[in-house]
Amino acid sequence: MGHLHRVDGGAGEGGQLRPLDQLAPVWRPGLLALLVLAPLFFISYGAANHWSASQAHVGSIVFAWEAHIPLLPWTILPYWSIDLFYGLSLLLADSAAVLRRQVGRLLTAQALCVACFYIWPLRFSTARPALSGWEGQLFDALAGFDLPYNQAPSLHIVLLMILWDFYRRRVGAWALMLVHAWSALIGISVLTTYQHHAIDVPTGILAGALCMWLWPLDGPTPWQRWRQDGVRHDLALCYALAAVLLSVGAVALGASWSPVAWGLWWPAAAMLMVALAYAGLGHGVFQKQVSGRHAIAARILLAPYRWMAWFNARCWTWRLPASVEVCDGVWLGRLPLPWERDHTHFEQVLDVTAELACAHAGVVSVPMLDLLVPLPSRLHEAAGHLMACRGNRPGPVLVCCALGFSRSAAVVLTWLCLSGRARSLDQAVAMLRQKRPQVVLSAALLSAVDAAISLQPSVAYHDLPTSNALKGARA
Repeated sequence: MGHLHRVDGGAGEGGQLRPLDQLAPVWRPGLLALLVLAPLFFISYGAANHWSASQAHVGSIVFAWEAHIPLLPWTILPYWSIDLFYGLSLLLADSAAVLRRQVGRLLTAQALCVACFYIWPLRFSTARPALSGWEGQLFDALAGFDLPYNQAPSLHIVLLMILWDFYRRRVGAWALMLVHAWSALIGISVLTTYQHHAIDVPTGILAGALCMWLWPLDGPTPWQRWRQDGVRHDLALCYALAAVLLSVGAVALGASWSPVAWGLWWPAAAMLMVALAYAGLGHGVFQKQVSGRHAIAARILLAPYRWMAWFNARCWTWRLPASVEVCDGVWLGRLPLPWERDHTHFEQVLDVTAELACAHAGVVSVPMLDLLVPLPSRLHEAAGHLMACRGNRPGPVLVCCALGFSRSAAVVLTWLCLSGRARSLDQAVAMLRQKRPQVVLSAALLSAVDAAISLQPSVAYHDLPTSNALKGARA
């Protein structure tokens, strides 16, 4: 799909382009993976389909407005095309690591969807008229192995999410729009070929995002960061309880199959993931990159929580100055939004939030979980980035978190002491409280700052990346 390849500089988004002839495709193990996965796909999918067909009663979840969805026979072509893209994704992997992650995604998708088909079998209930011509032949071929069962989540949509994410990284700008457009056609085709009901699509998107989140094509997997950030069992329990309550609400409202009932499962899943973050998975749950953005899978899965976090931050800070200057061009404040003055006022931003994105051209992100005392090494690392920002480019630097009260304040305290601008931690605290009295500095947080000050630097501060351009060059 084009002669250029997108090389990611961090956890999966954006990157540089490299000619395909400079790649080293692992097509032989990819072919072996295809020879294993393809039969497994048809066997497991067909077994679940025939099992559902053997049941005495299989229900359907269909909304009244779906009667207005037209049958577009020609969309059977993009519907079928996903099989081609499935196989090519295994042959075009440019490294063994990418191939393993892609296989992990596809296997997880298969296992997850087939398990759902057995747990709650559903049937497509709209009759399709007989068709002729090439469209009719493709529909007949599909009907030869695909019975009107195996509905939610749509395995077609799950695979589409995985394949779209794979191909969008590996094409040049001119072909990227083609990838998006054809993927959209495949997504629409599950409805316009009368293969799926509407509920199968959003459930498929969430299931696909989960597979992508579990197996990022680059960067560590979520469980590789287990307990690297510390734990907060009380917060983990609170978020787990919120997930349970939302799930109970979804079940209680589910008798009517209302969109509200189904919509509650999304924030329930998000709350469960946040609970796992505080139980030990840490900031890796959010898959935030040094560029300040989240991986697409985390954006989808955690969107309800991230919206809530943004709203909470604005409620706490709307009457306060967005930022204040602490010392020598270093400012402390809340995360700036693209339309706010702080977004354009600062050429460089050090962002220490995990849950919110920072779409700033000069951002460096060192993600830290909210309400969790950062590890001294993490504070020391962030302070090092701040020193690099101050040394590599003139102009003010904003250090920010959701509120500008705690995480970012701890980083500024560490920097004040390491840079010699404060002779002691107590003096640094006094300087900070004078400029931003709202800062929240617990005894545990101050202890972590004190420990961070005593650490020896593991890298020269002037070598740390300070902008997206520098990060791209390093990649």
